[in-house]
Amino acid sequence: NGADAVYFGLSRFNARLRARNFTERDLPELMAYLHERGVKGYVTFNTLVFSSELAEAEDFLRAIIAGGVDAAIVQDVGICRLIRRLSPDFPIHASTQMSVTSEAGVAFARELGCSVVVLARECSLREIAAIREKTEAAGVEVPLEIFVHGALCVAYSGQCLTSESLGGR
Repeated sequence: NGADAVYFGLSRFNARLRARNFTERDLPELMAYLHERGVKGYVTFNTLVFSSELAEAEDFLRAIIAGGVDAAIVQDVGICRLIRRLSPDFPIHASTQMSVTSEAGVAFARELGCSVVVLARECSLREIAAIREKTEAAGVEVPLEIFVHGALCVAYSGQCLTSESLGGR
């Protein structure tokens, strides 16, 4: 219906866990369906991962990479590093939950291997323009994205203590 990309979560490690999500087993068929129509598929892996979950997170990432996903949208710095260890070229997008609000944050995300940075929702248009100007001046070339709609949060992007307190995330 005209979309150029679909963003979706799987059964674990995404901020919309209560939604009816796809599973790892769905990935090959889902990605084939999208790619046949010229549409990219991005998996949201946008939660922090606890140490006790690392082995499961690694298995999950292997399934995402093998499943033909076009990129993972990631919050956790450690997960970015784990993805790079598993695959030197699998695309990573820095999630808005990574709370990037400055050119230093963009540069850091780029160092982690992120090819796209979704800035924190709190950034104003003026701040976004300044970040773009400073990153370009510093020679850091990475596409910046922002949310223009979606859930409003009473906390800073990616730093929701209510979600952590109520849901353990």
